[in-house]
Amino acid sequence: MTAHTTDQQRRAWLLATGLLLASALLLLLGLAVGSTGFESLLNLQRDPQALQIVWEIRLPRTTGGWLAGALFGLAGAVAQGLFRNPLADPYLLGSASGAVLGEVIATVLLGVSPVAAHWLARIGMTSAAFTGAVAAVMLTLLLAKGVQHTLRLLLAGVVVGVVLGAVSSLLLLLNPDIMQAMQSFMLGSTAFVDWTACAVMGSVLVVSVVAAWMMSHVLDGLALGESTAQSLGLNLPHMRMALIAVLALATGTAVAQTGLIAFVGLAAPHLVRSVVKTTHGRLIVLSGLMGAVLLTAADILARWLIAPQELPVGVLTAVLGGGYLLWLMHRHTGRGSGL
Repeated sequence: MTAHTTDQQRRAWLLATGLLLASALLLLLGLAVGSTGFESLLNLQRDPQALQIVWEIRLPRTTGGWLAGALFGLAGAVAQGLFRNPLADPYLLGSASGAVLGEVIATVLLGVSPVAAHWLARIGMTSAAFTGAVAAVMLTLLLAKGVQHTLRLLLAGVVVGVVLGAVSSLLLLLNPDIMQAMQSFMLGSTAFVDWTACAVMGSVLVVSVVAAWMMSHVLDGLALGESTAQSLGLNLPHMRMALIAVLALATGTAVAQTGLIAFVGLAAPHLVRSVVKTTHGRLIVLSGLMGAVLLTAADILARWLIAPQELPVGVLTAVLGGGYLLWLMHRHTGRGSGL
């Protein structure tokens, strides 16, 4: 083992430790931030209502934001490794547009049909968004005729995203009464995350981390080029399909619970790679932790900036993430290299 490899491993462990510590601090801070301020946290023992606010609202919301951010960060690392493109994000295969369309269709049906309302009440709006996200990915795979051609897969994802986005816009135009109901989902929010949502995201996160870590050697091989990966004996079609399944599962679950939150999945792997150069196995875990810290911090900031009002966290991540990427592009332009 070379000195360089040892140094990178040490950096990876230090980064992981720092992110875990930051997560713990943000969790405590998230318990103190809300419309009632710090009073609820200070009066836990004397005020049953304060205990309910912290336990039923702030704690699941902060925990859910952490879990959703981890899913986005993990999905971003998988997407960038799978497509060998540092600009790839979890929404690349049309999952975001599919989730929006699923939510729009569910909202339209819920408002016009008692039978549909009963059916949707049982299945839930979350399930509609998740189903739409997965269906969009499946449609992308169908149009791309599998996963053999990366460029075709990318183009199919763009087409599916645009078409499903147009269908959603048309439905919203024809049903203007549901626009306000859809606003929080399309702008991104953790306000409706409860303990059930946390349990779902936590379970999916464990499955996604294990599955992605087990297939991380495929991403390492792809980083060397497809020809090299094939010469290593990797079954690329099957492995690509499995990685896309992990990507769709992680992204669909996070979007279904928190709505459309931009740039977390794109920025998290970039931030990790700016600190440490490591294999995809560690990158996936570190990107998950980085995404969790980013989204939790952004959510707390969104709740605090104009308290007792709050900003949509998706708007805040878009502004901060977009600013970061613009700065990154400007820095690399002077060096004559890409991201």
